[in-house]
Parts: sequence; structure tokens; C-alpha cells
Amino acid sequence: MRVLAYLSCLLGLIPLSAQAADSVTFATNWKAQAAHGGFYQAVVDGTYARYGLDVRIIQGGPSVNNRPLLPAGRIDFLMTGNLLHSFDNIRNGVPTVVVAAIFQKDPQALIAHPGQGYQTFESLRTAPVVFIAKDAQFTWWQWLKVTHGFRDESLRPYNYNLAPFLANPKALQQGYSVAEPIYVQNQGKFKPVVHLLADHGFSTYSTVIETRADTVQKRPQLVQRFVDASIEGWVNYLYGDRKAANAVMLRDNPEMSLAEIEASVALMKAQGIVDSGESLLDGIGAMRSARIADFYQQMVKAGLYKPGDVDLTKVATLQFVNRKVGNDLRKRLGGP
Repeated sequence: MRVLAYLSCLLGLIPLSAQAADSVTFATNWKAQAAHGGFYQAVVDGTYARYGLDVRIIQGGPSVNNRPLLPAGRIDFLMTGNLLHSFDNIRNGVPTVVVAAIFQKDPQALIAHPGQGYQTFESLRTAPVVFIAKDAQFTWWQWLKVTHGFRDESLRPYNYNLAPFLANPKALQQGYSVAEPIYVQNQGKFKPVVHLLADHGFSTYSTVIETRADTVQKRPQLVQRFVDASIEGWVNYLYGDRKAANAVMLRDNPEMSLAEIEASVALMKAQGIVDSGESLLDGIGAMRSARIADFYQQMVKAGLYKPGDVDLTKVATLQFVNRKVGNDLRKRLGGP
């Protein structure tokens, strides 16, 4: 009977939602925010359930590190920042693999005061003070030095407090392009100059979905359903009715406001964070092996890795993306 039910499900005779749902635990890398919206959308609007999944989302945060939970088998999927984490896993023998890249552009940015001569990206390297967090100093700051001529002499520690930046009009600071500019405008009462690193060669994918290599091998249909449902969730979140998803995120992260969430969604759209480049043709989540290899070579040049440190064939698999999932829905909802 189980075989007949499974075959009927595959043939479309019995909807997935009528079958026993597979329990899935998905962890994010920070507190709930608009940059996680598509995942929450797929929970609240029933998209995951329609794909036969019972998904539980676990938040990250400043004192929460969900990354070890994936190789330990305590979660099924992990949302991580960008490919640097994935490179590190493979170099260190951690058997994880990227199965989708929700963001075509990494939202990492440098933020400046207006009217201070920082209108071009090239001008930023002359700034006397740049507030950068410790982890960034050992990753993309090294790329900025090698590729764009930034200097360690200008470095100051960024502790996720806007006050030092707001008090110094000549200073720069790092920021998530869909978050910190909103906070600067709210607290400083001015619209900052924002330079997205992705627009100047920092070509990593971001908000990537990772799972364990053995999950890909043993349960590829589960991975496919989670990826497809997440993609549809993102289409519906960006271009459909996201009120219910926003309400759940505000419950999980009461430090956010609805106005901040909506402003962040507007920035994601304006900057092409999710929908640009490859995703416009092949659907949200799209990836290319050549782009992953190019970004790795940039990081080798920046001194973060040595040639041969990372087996790029193990970093990501393209078998679950580039299928144009959600494209028709995006058009019906008025998206690009």
C-alpha cells in the first residue's frame, strides 16, 4: 500500500498535502527580518505544507550560532550568509553542500554620509575612518584591500552601534544594504550614501541554503521539495500578500517594526538582491558553477585561501535549481 500511495503521489493522483508531511527543521543565521521573509511566507501561506513538508524555523542571532547544528544532524537545512562559509566547510572537511542561492547579490555594503565626497566607490578608500566588524576584517576587507586599495590604517571596530558613525561625517561603516541604511535614516535623520560591494566585483551568492551531503544523496526528493517551496515562498513574499509572514516575524523578533520590514523589502527590490541576473531567467535560487569558481579565485587573490584549498565540486550542487520554478507565478503577481 505504501508503494501504491507513493506512486499515486508522484503521478499527481493524491496531492502531497494529503500525505504524511515530512518534518523539516530550518535554521537562519540571524533574528527574523525581511531578508528571511520568503521562508516565513512559505510556512504561513501553506506552500511548504502543499509540498508535503512540516517546516519549523529556528532563528539565529548575536548570541546564537546555528552553523554547527547542520553537520551535527540537529537541523535539516541552514540559511547561511555567503559562499565563504561554504568554502570554509569544505576546506575543513565538513560535509555540507549549497543547494540554492536565494540572493543573487550579497547585501554587504559600505555606508557614508551624504555631501562628504563619497559618491563614487573609488572615493571610499580615502576615508580616514572605516568601522568594520572583526569577522569582516578577515574576509571581505582583505578583498577590498587587494582589489580596491583600502588601507588597514583606517580600520576601526564596528560593534553594531551606529553612534560612532553618526557622530563622524567623514566616517564609513559596513552595513547590510537592506537594513543599516534604514536604521541610519531613522536615527540620524538623513539618507546615507550606500555602495553595494556586489556592484563592484564581490560576486558571491548570498542567503544560500545548505544541507548535509548525505541528505542530497539519500533524500534528493526532500531537498527538491524544500528548495522549490522556498522559491515559491520568496515569490509570494516579494510580490504577493506578505501580511501574515510579517506578523509572524514581528512576533519572533519584536525589535523590528512593520515599517522597517516594508522598507527593507523595497530596498531588496530596488537593488535586485533577489531578482536580478541569473534568477530572472532561471528562477530564484539560480546558481552557476563558473561564478562560484570566479568568486573563489578572487578570494585566493585576496589571500583568504590557497589554490587547491577547496574542492569546488563539493561546495554546491546545481541539481535542484535553474528550473525556472516560480517564474510564471512571479509574472502573474507583477514581478520582473
